[in-house]
Amino acid sequence: MSFKCPLCMRIFSQRFAYTQHAQKCLKNVEVEVEEDDDNNDSEKYSSEMDTRSNLSSEYENDKVEVDDDNDVQNMSFDSIGSAISEMSLEDSNFENILDSSEEPEIFEEPKNLNTKTCTEFPNDAYKDLMLLVTKYKINNKGGNEIIRFFNKHSNLTESPLPKNIEQGRAFMNNMKFSNLEFSKVLITKHEDKDYFLYYQNLIQCIKNILTVPDITQNFALSYENYEYNRESIYSEQNTGKWWKTTQESLPTGSKLLSIILYSDATTTDTLGKSQLHPIYITLGNIPIWRRNKQDAKQLLGYLPILEAANKDLVRDTFHKSLRHLLEPIILLKDELMMKCVNILKMIHKDLFAHNFFWDLPNINIYLATVPDRMHHLDLGLFRYQIIFTCDILKSQHVNGNKLVEEVDRRLAAIPRFPGIKIFSNGLQSIARLTASEYRSLMKVMIFVIDNLYDENNNEVDNFVNNDDLTKLYEYWNEMYILSRYEEFSESDLEKFNDAIHRWAWMFVKAFKFVSPSNLKLPKLHSWVYHIIDSIRSYGAINGYTTETYESLHKYFVKIPYQISNKKDVEPQLLQTIKRQAISIRMSQHSVNPAKTPRTCKFSARLFEFSLQDANTFFNEKKDSVDNKMQTGFARFISCLDSYLDLLDGFTIIVWFSDIAISMDSEESNDYISDKGLCYGQALLLAEVLTDPPLNLALIQWYDFKSKRNPYLYGCPHLKLIELYNFVAIESIHGVVHIVP
Repeated sequence: MSFKCPLCMRIFSQRFAYTQHAQKCLKNVEVEVEEDDDNNDSEKYSSEMDTRSNLSSEYENDKVEVDDDNDVQNMSFDSIGSAISEMSLEDSNFENILDSSEEPEIFEEPKNLNTKTCTEFPNDAYKDLMLLVTKYKINNKGGNEIIRFFNKHSNLTESPLPKNIEQGRAFMNNMKFSNLEFSKVLITKHEDKDYFLYYQNLIQCIKNILTVPDITQNFALSYENYEYNRESIYSEQNTGKWWKTTQESLPTGSKLLSIILYSDATTTDTLGKSQLHPIYITLGNIPIWRRNKQDAKQLLGYLPILEAANKDLVRDTFHKSLRHLLEPIILLKDELMMKCVNILKMIHKDLFAHNFFWDLPNINIYLATVPDRMHHLDLGLFRYQIIFTCDILKSQHVNGNKLVEEVDRRLAAIPRFPGIKIFSNGLQSIARLTASEYRSLMKVMIFVIDNLYDENNNEVDNFVNNDDLTKLYEYWNEMYILSRYEEFSESDLEKFNDAIHRWAWMFVKAFKFVSPSNLKLPKLHSWVYHIIDSIRSYGAINGYTTETYESLHKYFVKIPYQISNKKDVEPQLLQTIKRQAISIRMSQHSVNPAKTPRTCKFSARLFEFSLQDANTFFNEKKDSVDNKMQTGFARFISCLDSYLDLLDGFTIIVWFSDIAISMDSEESNDYISDKGLCYGQALLLAEVLTDPPLNLALIQWYDFKSKRNPYLYGCPHLKLIELYNFVAIESIHGVVHIVP
């Protein structure tokens, strides 16, 4: 591999020689990045080399501009909500981070280089190339091949593309947008190591959010007294009691801007050896459905992770970082037309150390730290419930290990269904399960536990009978479903509170003898005693769910980390994020053509035959198809006859599928239904080539197993019966998961 200086075009065969050359070349020469004569440049810069010893030391100097404190003080809220029409064009250092995971290369430009900056690409071809490379994460080698291919076949006298991808990345790094600039500040020193906070200005982040298209639609600026049947309804944050109380305390004409911060450390690799601690920001004024989308959030920065056993020092570093991040609000609090008085922190760490929130007016940080469903339930209490269940099965029963093996067998036997994780290896990997996988477990564990073991015939102490354990999972499901309500009336809150305490009572009864901490679980206390008050204060739990924040880790941490050189990664991540943001910004101008709606169309054909030859065809194929299709063949003619009342002149195209069906409203009155739905198993999908064609599904129906008790644990309890019909595919309500 060779290394070419992007300024003087001199080529070096070794990285070390190139690195030495680049430092002096970039430090002492003011030049625009353009094509120069190779020989002249080589002579010009041949004597300007230093003795830097290794590549990693390139990152010792600041890679991200550090704003002067006065810059923060001089920013105001005057332009919040308006489009950012002018971008600042300032000199800055920048670096080129290659996307090759095998051998990343680094190009660094020092601060004193007067390189020409801009906000647009030189031409459309240049722009399209760099957007393509950035979007699909093409490394330098692949990108350079694209450039060579284009130049070879374009027959242009002058190429519109950069000389190489390295130069293109450097150009993007040097593009100036005021809303894409990060800074860094030294927070602390520990054992001769500097710990920096990398961040965006908080006010600029708010402006960035407000410039997202459609984000200010239905933007809440005042309290809404939402009632139904004379009951208060809590949904959006501005329907909660906190908003009402705070709004009443504001000066006349002032408006409330609710800031929500989310911070959680995440691993950068699969082994978990390296971590980063991003912090994100969004606004409580945005409706929940819109706020839970990725573009309604901004990366505020990366908090330093202190490598120290001293917890007080770690907490002090954390709070120093927060003080610096929130300093723009503190400095401008007397000038703001929109008074920022609430800081909701969803941080899953211990915050009960001395912290600067105590010094801020109108903020009770303990009340403002709202419980998060994903960490409290999915990854918290339900995880405990699974672990304690396994402990009970192992310790309280003679055949404990066999019972755990039976749980694994039942989990593996559950039919596959789109969106549900099938645990083919049982619960062996429970320590590594994601929140989504725990939610899959919630849907099926009650059927796994049901009728798992007998009564206490061996007189085991502290025995937990199977019925109680099954009820525990039933109560959990009831509570969890209620937690996902988009709005709560006072009567809903009473029902929710009852469900929480009913589950908690059974949880304590079942597990108090197997919990190592005697169930002294902070998440249990927070959920049981504080979630109802939190809803009354700040609205529905869905407004504070962190699923979308967790997905941001992939975009802002994991993917940029993978294409870095794994050393001093924060500056590299920020440059990668900047290029991604530029790519998204530039791509928004492209209009995607609207998709033309299409009628039902089958994607794959298995068989085609004339109806008059159907019986002969079925006999020929019966030995080469599975049992369900054989049943479909056997019932095909009679069911089609019932549906059409004639049999001549049709050609049938047959497919196979395995789905569940619902009936239309008129026919459902003739059957026992589940709120107007009936269930069946599709044996065949068929198209009758009439004019227009008929799209049909051959169904074998389910019926309720018991008319007296049609539901089991809140689910329809069904049995498959010998009743078959063709129905129009358009009458299918959707796919359901039927667990044996």
